[in-house]
Amino acid sequence: MTNSKVNGSGVKPLGRAVLVEYYEPERKESVIFIPETVQDKTVLLEQRAVVVEAGPEAWRDEREPRALPGDRVLISRFSGYALRGPADNRQYRVVNDNDIFAAITTE
Repeated sequence: MTNSKVNGSGVKPLGRAVLVEYYEPERKESVIFIPETVQDKTVLLEQRAVVVEAGPEAWRDEREPRALPGDRVLISRFSGYALRGPADNRQYRVVNDNDIFAAITTE
C-alpha cells in the first residue's frame, strides 16, 4: 500500500504498522469547562483516528485494505505506541494493521 497523502510527521511506518493521528469529533458548546490537561489525557484514550500512512505489509493478506490515508477509523483502545511527530510535534499513534477495526462514516 502506498501513501497518497503527504506524511509530515517525520515517522514512516514499517511492515504491518499504520500511523494514525488522533482527532476529536466536533463537540457542541457546553457550560462545563474541561481543563486542557484533562483533554490531553482523554485524547490518549480516544479511539478515533485518521490514517496518515500504512506500512508496505499492512493488510497484505486481505482482499482490500481496511483503510486508506485520510480515512477516519476506530482503533483498539491502548493499542500501539503513542508518540509526538519529530517533524511537526503533533500526537500520533503507530498501531498494527489489525488494530483498525471500523471505518467512521458519519459523525
